[in-house]
Amino acid sequence: MPSATDKTELELDGLAELDAMAAPVEGLEEAERALAEIAAPFDNEKAPRVFNPWIVAMVVTIGTFMEVLDTSIANVALPHIAGSLSASLDEGAWVLTSYLVANAVVLPISGWISSVMGRRNYYLLSVLLFTVFSAACGLAPTLGMLVGFRVLQGLAGGGLQPSVQAILADSFPASKRGMAMALYTIAILVAPVLGPTAGGWITDNYSWRWIFYINIPVGMLCVFLTRMVLRDPEHMAEAKKKARGLSVDWIGLGLISLGLATLEIVLDKGQELDWFGSTFIVFFATVSAIALAGAIYWELQRENPIVNLRLLKERNFLFCCLLILGLYATLYAATYLLPQFMQQMMGYDATTAGFALSPAGIVTMIEVPFVGFMLTRGFDPRKMAFAGMVVMATSFWWMASLNLDVSESSLILPRILQTMAVGIITVPISTVIFRFIPKSESSQAAGLYALMRNEGGSIGIALVSTMLARKAQVFQETLGRHVTASTGMVQQYVAGAAGAPGNAADHNYMALAGLYNAMQRQAMLLSYMSQFRLLCGIVVVMLPMVFLLKRPSAQKHIELEAH
Repeated sequence: MPSATDKTELELDGLAELDAMAAPVEGLEEAERALAEIAAPFDNEKAPRVFNPWIVAMVVTIGTFMEVLDTSIANVALPHIAGSLSASLDEGAWVLTSYLVANAVVLPISGWISSVMGRRNYYLLSVLLFTVFSAACGLAPTLGMLVGFRVLQGLAGGGLQPSVQAILADSFPASKRGMAMALYTIAILVAPVLGPTAGGWITDNYSWRWIFYINIPVGMLCVFLTRMVLRDPEHMAEAKKKARGLSVDWIGLGLISLGLATLEIVLDKGQELDWFGSTFIVFFATVSAIALAGAIYWELQRENPIVNLRLLKERNFLFCCLLILGLYATLYAATYLLPQFMQQMMGYDATTAGFALSPAGIVTMIEVPFVGFMLTRGFDPRKMAFAGMVVMATSFWWMASLNLDVSESSLILPRILQTMAVGIITVPISTVIFRFIPKSESSQAAGLYALMRNEGGSIGIALVSTMLARKAQVFQETLGRHVTASTGMVQQYVAGAAGAPGNAADHNYMALAGLYNAMQRQAMLLSYMSQFRLLCGIVVVMLPMVFLLKRPSAQKHIELEAH
């Protein structure tokens, strides 16, 4: 039997052996740790790098700029497209209409799609498909195929605008959101201004197909950078699980898609087909009214609707949407009227008219970041929006005083004033609109907001195109009552022309024809001036809405509760 002393010695020897065995293990752990540090840059399983939100903002804005540019870049090229594809100008107009219809359908449901797929995946897929279908548009051999690819392009790109707004709203705290929205505002304001200019220059110097091909390198760059920098926020994971666990609201999706698609067709083709004098317009207007009414009723009854219309119960969100609807109706209306006025009344070609409007875009790029900076310094966004609307109304009143003898600067300056006003309004509104909306609903809110902006543009163009033609007829009839064969000044004018050498009857006919042409031009000029006064009146009527927004002093506290 071993003694107690022997046992102790044996235990000590065993511990020594264990220590000797453990020493290599500790060395192995140190080696593994060193290897892990070396391999860390190549480890795909490590936590994703968090990029500065300004880098994220600049990257995602590239996609928005590309998509908004495509809403106007094809306008100038339309005669070339129709001619090369053996189609009439009316048939070629479906290249524009089809894109707007597809955009209108996808905008309100983009929030739900984001929730199902994840915002990063949806944004990447949208940019990728938009780029692919842009290439397909450029390769289209027939008008039918071009229109089809434009529909797919519009469906792919429609979600880019609301996705970017939601990304910016989540990436920046409220104190810095003004500058972020300023960057976004530059994209959505400058792109429509540059669109006709770029489209005209590309078409004149190359081919209309290149207005679609230029999206390919931009889209590929955007996909590459977005994969690197964009990550879904934490709350999106819960929203994704929730959305995937719910049944799809197919009825709501169908009603909204049908209602908005038919409404866009009515707005785009109404003036061309004499509105409700056309059975085509009556049919589509009826379908739109029934579908949209049904969609509103259905979505308000569902617990988990595909479009959350209950967000409109929040006062700030409701009035911001109404302000943006009216603001973009007037902006797009003016964007439609000015190039037409320059070309139809003053003899500018398309490229020159586009370049004449370009300084407004340059000034906007300089001005909008300053507006964002003012918001971050605590300026009242409601007062800024009010001041901007006063400036905008002034610019429209200035345009209403134009005549056929004005210089080019007299066209450029009021347009600069107008786009400056839009920047002063849009940035504060884009900042305020998300203050009282929970972050979990930011995608839905951004989709509705973008829909209001785009529909406002369609409504504004439809309104002024109709009123321009009808007011011209009214003014021509009014002037015609005072320009008759018995009017003294008319008789003097005709007598002076008849006294010229040659056939008196021919001179008489030419004098009357010239007088009639002059009367038509004056009637059309008065009609243009009337439209600018109408737009001024719309802005003035909207002014009181600004002070129906909630006070900024209460926003910070409520925002913390909501989020």
